[in-house]
Amino acid sequence: MNIKKLRISLFVICAFNISIAQANNDWSSYGRDLSNQRYSPIKQINKSNVADLAPAWTYNSGVKATFQSTPIIVGEVMYLSLPFNHVVALNAKTGQQLWRYNHQRKKDYPMCCGPANRGVAVSDGKVFIGTVDARLIALDAKTGKVTWDIEVADSNSSTAENVASLKDGDPLKKGSIAGQSGVGIAMAPVVYQGKVLIGITGVGYGLHLDSDREGAPLGAVVGIAGNYGRNGFLAAFDAKTGQRIWQFDTIAPQNWEGQFRETTPDGVPLNRDIAKEKATLNKYPDASKFGGGSAWSTPAIDKERGLLYFGTGNPSPQMDDVSRPGDNLYTVSLVCLDVNTGKIRWHYQQVPHDQWGYDVASPPVLFNYKHQGKTIPAVGHPSKIGWYYIHDRVTGQLLKRSDNFVEQKNLFARATPEGVTILPGVLGGVNWSPSSVNEKKQTAYVAAIHWPVKYSTQDIPATKDKPAIHYTTLEPLMDAPRWGLLSAINLQTGKMRWQHKTSAPLVGGVLATDGGLIFMGEGIGTDSGQLNAFDADTGKLLWQHKTEAGVNAPPVTYEIDGVQYIAVAVGGNQIFGFKQGDALRVFALPKK
Repeated sequence: MNIKKLRISLFVICAFNISIAQANNDWSSYGRDLSNQRYSPIKQINKSNVADLAPAWTYNSGVKATFQSTPIIVGEVMYLSLPFNHVVALNAKTGQQLWRYNHQRKKDYPMCCGPANRGVAVSDGKVFIGTVDARLIALDAKTGKVTWDIEVADSNSSTAENVASLKDGDPLKKGSIAGQSGVGIAMAPVVYQGKVLIGITGVGYGLHLDSDREGAPLGAVVGIAGNYGRNGFLAAFDAKTGQRIWQFDTIAPQNWEGQFRETTPDGVPLNRDIAKEKATLNKYPDASKFGGGSAWSTPAIDKERGLLYFGTGNPSPQMDDVSRPGDNLYTVSLVCLDVNTGKIRWHYQQVPHDQWGYDVASPPVLFNYKHQGKTIPAVGHPSKIGWYYIHDRVTGQLLKRSDNFVEQKNLFARATPEGVTILPGVLGGVNWSPSSVNEKKQTAYVAAIHWPVKYSTQDIPATKDKPAIHYTTLEPLMDAPRWGLLSAINLQTGKMRWQHKTSAPLVGGVLATDGGLIFMGEGIGTDSGQLNAFDADTGKLLWQHKTEAGVNAPPVTYEIDGVQYIAVAVGGNQIFGFKQGDALRVFALPKK
């Protein structure tokens, strides 16, 4: 080989190695990489020195609201989405603002689930964000200027669940209906091979019936039987133009009713009245048109096999199941798609015919799993039900279901007039919070919620002006004890390696590092929140920092110029009563 070619080869090798090193130091996607493991190989901060961790810088956004964002760090730039879909670019070493995009939401557009979003995606010189008003926007990564702005859900989505959609003869037409539930985007997008992947939320509720009782949760009970609502979907868009490439509807176009399963796929009785459902099947031929199935969680992507994995939300109406006989495919499922075409490969429906709000909300995680003497490419998922599921990611076969990591009581009980207490309940188990996996130690780290709910049937008597209305409701018990649980789950045995109980529910998510640490934030009710570091092997608390507002977001880590940083959004949570704030807090070891 001549000298010139040798120099070129060495340059290419060095550049490649620098690129790999930089990627390992970045946090370049929602789950750090496409596996969603949220595990970092950076280990400058470790068990021996984490006690010295101290604030490095703080960014105050000026927007105090529920804050769930995962910061994205590429090189020395941090990209952060704020509540209401504003976006900032910051110097990741100092916190200096480089640019800011202020989102102009559509006038009077109803939000599905508050102003929070879970982050952005960065690729090919663009920053992508899905919005609460169901848009996908591409920003120039250097300037924050809008490159393109498209509507992900049609303009009628905001009114599709309006009382106006009811037929004139529908008794609910004369009831007191809380208008509509908005359709928007909560998940952070992910980019793969020139495609931006995003899904819509807010489609699985039905109409909201106003509550006559003071202090009822959110002022309403959700899900009244009838013909309204719309279907959810996950879609791929061209990163350069915004053009829609494919769309997967989360409601099956055929066979929405499924097999009328009496149990979950893993054999737990569902207490369904199958005969009654089948008898009413012909009465509701259009049920699938209003089926629900929000897409909450950022997908994981298997690059080698070209497969995509994501979870789906509850069917519509959420609790009242009268108008939707059958299994209601593909709601409350882990779904595998061909990432290039959007065609379904397999699904696993955790709860057929869900009536309890057990949607698959936490992001799936990809890892290599040791099973019966073999290493199998697997996909794991922590559930609202309280189990961690592990599947063969090619076939969908269930390989392992863990022991329950939260208390379970009356798991699939039917509603009664007196009300039945259910655990984990609609707010329990693992909600949207992302988990972490240490593949080497075959351990998953899960932040979960213990919060009992009462599941009841209610009747509003008829009057001369209004007919009687029967409905169901799930009410979180505000006077019952509630707490959080951080669990380390042995993926081989399904047993708990350790658990750490917190005084308030855990809704932020976790970070695992090669320094042998687990980072997790707490809300601490209406008091100031805190960020914690634990020994990954034992669960021992090693470090704690008061954050002055509730932590409702997952921490991340990155490294610049040989310095490791820990970053977390601190903005509270209105539903859980966590004190709200507007800050991003960043920590590092003190300079020697």
